[in-house]
Amino acid sequence: MTDLNKVTITGQHFISGTWTSEATDFNSINPVTNEALPYRFANASQSIVESAVVSAKQAFIKYRGITAESRAAFLEAIADEIQADIEAITQTAHLETGLPMARLQGETGRTCGQLRLFAGNLRNPIDSRYVDLANAERQPLPKPDTRLTTLPLGPVAVFGASNFPLAFSTAGGDTASALAAGCTIVVKGHPAHAATSELVSGAIERAALKCDMPAGVFNLIQGSSPEVSTQLVTSTAIKAVGFTGSLKVGRILSDLCAARPEPIPFYGELGSTNPQFILSHILEEQAESLASTQVQSMLMGHGQFCTSPGVIVAIKGNALNRYKATLAEDIAPQSAASMLSAGIASTYQSQIELLLTNSQVELIAQGESSPANHFTRPTALKVTATDFINSTEIQQEVFGPCAVLVECDDEAQMQLIAEQLEGQLTASIHGLDCELIANQDLIEAIAFNVGRLIFNQMPTGVEVCHSMNHGGPYPASTDSRTTSVGSAAMARFERPICYQNMPKTLLPQRVIEGETGVKSF
Repeated sequence: MTDLNKVTITGQHFISGTWTSEATDFNSINPVTNEALPYRFANASQSIVESAVVSAKQAFIKYRGITAESRAAFLEAIADEIQADIEAITQTAHLETGLPMARLQGETGRTCGQLRLFAGNLRNPIDSRYVDLANAERQPLPKPDTRLTTLPLGPVAVFGASNFPLAFSTAGGDTASALAAGCTIVVKGHPAHAATSELVSGAIERAALKCDMPAGVFNLIQGSSPEVSTQLVTSTAIKAVGFTGSLKVGRILSDLCAARPEPIPFYGELGSTNPQFILSHILEEQAESLASTQVQSMLMGHGQFCTSPGVIVAIKGNALNRYKATLAEDIAPQSAASMLSAGIASTYQSQIELLLTNSQVELIAQGESSPANHFTRPTALKVTATDFINSTEIQQEVFGPCAVLVECDDEAQMQLIAEQLEGQLTASIHGLDCELIANQDLIEAIAFNVGRLIFNQMPTGVEVCHSMNHGGPYPASTDSRTTSVGSAAMARFERPICYQNMPKTLLPQRVIEGETGVKSF
């Protein structure tokens, strides 16, 4: 076990390969005790933000020309350095987030797995190039040689996520995919786990030195004020943004990116209720086990997963009554617990209080209370389908261990909910094979409102693989055509370019390789 008293946290920013000092003015907090940790950090000034952006811009000129093999080796080196420092990183993350060590160790493995996945993609790309050879004999006009490939966008701003201090933060999926694409990075560390961000940045620093990467390929700025974020996304050198966080903050930053003289893509994952549609026959057969599985999923990470199941849709009847009874029985003994920060806990408590004062909403069960006012209680509520459909307030995500059961009168109401559903990261449909076949209209309606449609499985957990999609129609994400997890995440930070009649001696090697088996038309 690493002695954290011997782990140095400087509280500095990392810019152009150098740790940079400023006056420190905020601490990271232990969310379990709600007390300040001994780590103090500098809130980035305007000049620091500008220095980080300039550093990334200058490094991009060299990094964009580095071979795919060299970028792959760099990503693997980052993973190796994180693994080498895994004890200090996970113990520090545990102090700053209150998340269990087993969860953080698993998340570290996922973080390193993402880095290695993109390294593998660089060595063995899933080929999306197009090559059309010249044809001088074509009539009425000769055909030119055209080859479609991609270029990296440029320096990318990445925002650390509160709920994933590793996999969606400093060296997480946005950073890994952008580096793989050939972009340089400015990470805005999340203030809730700033020390973890510094330790991971140290691992990236060591990897960059080992692989002889340009200074400025990766930069870290710390900050707890909104001005740091707004300056970063409006800097003219930043060419794209990766963000995981709240709808409110994400929309502010997205609008700033769109309003720039040169608008840039803002890839934001902004939240999801991940509804569970339970069909009648499977509910009749498995009411109790479905309810218990729902509770297990919604309490994972104390409900602070972006794929936590926050809405359940089912038809009234004896089977649903059995489901509710088990739901209440399983939730009631659950302990209150801390959330990732006191601010997140306060928001959760306010939302629950608002729902409980709504005459349309009825309490099914709550977990045990706690004398600690920053601890939150698991909560299950119910509402009629009519009231749910007519209330945008009840439909909104409650980030935390809460679920709303929507009681439908019939299949028509379930269909209407599916058709009016806001954009979601995921939705699950639970049913026997025979009733899934009979409900293809429902399946289609759900599919057009989600990024991932899951059958007979809870949504918590995102597999890191080539075929994964982690995104969805707004407000789940700001660009429904993209994913923040899986091989296709790289495409967010690239743009297409066509080379026409370029001399073969000048063509990039990857475009020449695309000739294999190609004929002119």
